[in-house]
Amino acid sequence: MYIVSTVSELRDAVRAWRLAGQSVALVPTMGNLHAGHLALVDDAKNKADRVVVSIFVNPTQFGVGEDFETYPRTEREDQQKLDAACVDLLFQPAVSEVYAPAAKTVVSVTGISEQYCGAFRPGHFNGVATVVCKLFNMVQPDIALFGLKDFQQLTVIRTMVRDLNIPIEITGVETVREASGLAMSSRNGYLTAEEKTVAAKLYQSLCVAREAVLAGKQSYQEIERRALLFLQESGFQPDYFSVCRMGDLKKAGADDVELVLLAAARLNKTRLIDNIYFSR
Repeated sequence: MYIVSTVSELRDAVRAWRLAGQSVALVPTMGNLHAGHLALVDDAKNKADRVVVSIFVNPTQFGVGEDFETYPRTEREDQQKLDAACVDLLFQPAVSEVYAPAAKTVVSVTGISEQYCGAFRPGHFNGVATVVCKLFNMVQPDIALFGLKDFQQLTVIRTMVRDLNIPIEITGVETVREASGLAMSSRNGYLTAEEKTVAAKLYQSLCVAREAVLAGKQSYQEIERRALLFLQESGFQPDYFSVCRMGDLKKAGADDVELVLLAAARLNKTRLIDNIYFSR
């Protein structure tokens, strides 16, 4: 596995693959890799000849008082995992390599970025869209893979690619879960063993709400209210629980068929997100 830290090194490697007629997949990450990330890598290997993984803890998607400084950084362990997974190249740039000192350009996907997580983390999705757009320009892959756990993020990226005519296929990969149902996340490492047991109730609330939607006996507003109450009684401080249209994440109506339930909640100092999507 090649490990590079500059755009010029990255482009030299990708150029050689292109000359050989090989396709390229990109898996963007912030490191502290777990089974969910490795599932993205496995899928990428099935979809392209060469796989690039980026590890970059992006400062522009963290707000004031968030965990940028304490976000887990496990470079050596990550490199070992990616090498064992037969990744072709690891791109691990410094902040100065990604952002020019006087950078003035921000990518903003309006209408999607401001709601749900964006309402509680102002500017977060501008940081996500900007760094992903930059990574796309640096790597110029044929395909890029993202986890479905952050459904809003995936929707933002898909919309950006569509609106800016970026010639990259975006693939969402199913959420990998622990035996309890808890979605795997780098931030799960903040949880104690006791908190992990409670954290699994976030997914439980989504499952119950999905069954309630399919049963059709309660309004969406009532389903959301009951889910929020369940989370509060379980020890969470919920940010939101919403029944949405899958395509644009607007509030779902009675005629909508393709749905996604989005939820975010804090368990003490750890913020957790999850979702379930389905057709009714």
